[in-house]
Amino acid sequence: MTNVDGRPLSKRGLDTRRRLLDAAERVFGELGFPEASVVKVADAAGVATGTFYLYFDSKKAIFVELMRDLNRRIRHAMSEGAAGGTTRLESEILGFHAYFRFTSEHPALYRIIRQSEFVAPEMLRYHYDRVAEGYVTALEKAMESGEIGPIDAEVTAYALMGLGELVGMRWILWGDGAPIPSRVSNELERIIRCILEAKPV
Repeated sequence: MTNVDGRPLSKRGLDTRRRLLDAAERVFGELGFPEASVVKVADAAGVATGTFYLYFDSKKAIFVELMRDLNRRIRHAMSEGAAGGTTRLESEILGFHAYFRFTSEHPALYRIIRQSEFVAPEMLRYHYDRVAEGYVTALEKAMESGEIGPIDAEVTAYALMGLGELVGMRWILWGDGAPIPSRVSNELERIIRCILEAKPV
């Protein structure tokens, strides 16, 4: 990690950068990009406005980096969750629940992702493409091993991503932020099983 001048960050610098990103997540989530400002992000992080500019050169720059940061953390959370499964179906379910936990802990996520369509459209595509990459690879491996039926891995990946995003929106974002209700979890597992146990046509 470097500052805006390209110099490596110290441990203290990394901590300050982290605080700025966490503050940006709160400010963009609560106010939206148009109403947010560098001053408000700096205030929320507990640093001077001048300090902000040591790390990011504009409001858009920190928004773009926040998108990258959230994307990395989502993928890490899902990957860690899925790693606990012994089958692709188990991994899928565990990955979904890891995503739901992340969403519950980061309620601003949905608003920030949707803002990116207008603030930095390339980051919207970046976000979904990066999540899909790992998904496609895992599905292709499961197909090759015969663990799941013959599917179009890319189409399936995006379909499952859409499923997870909307279920998370309905029962996490619009719900009370608590764990997904068991009836929802059970139905989700049934749907995913139907998709992954696809039979040849």
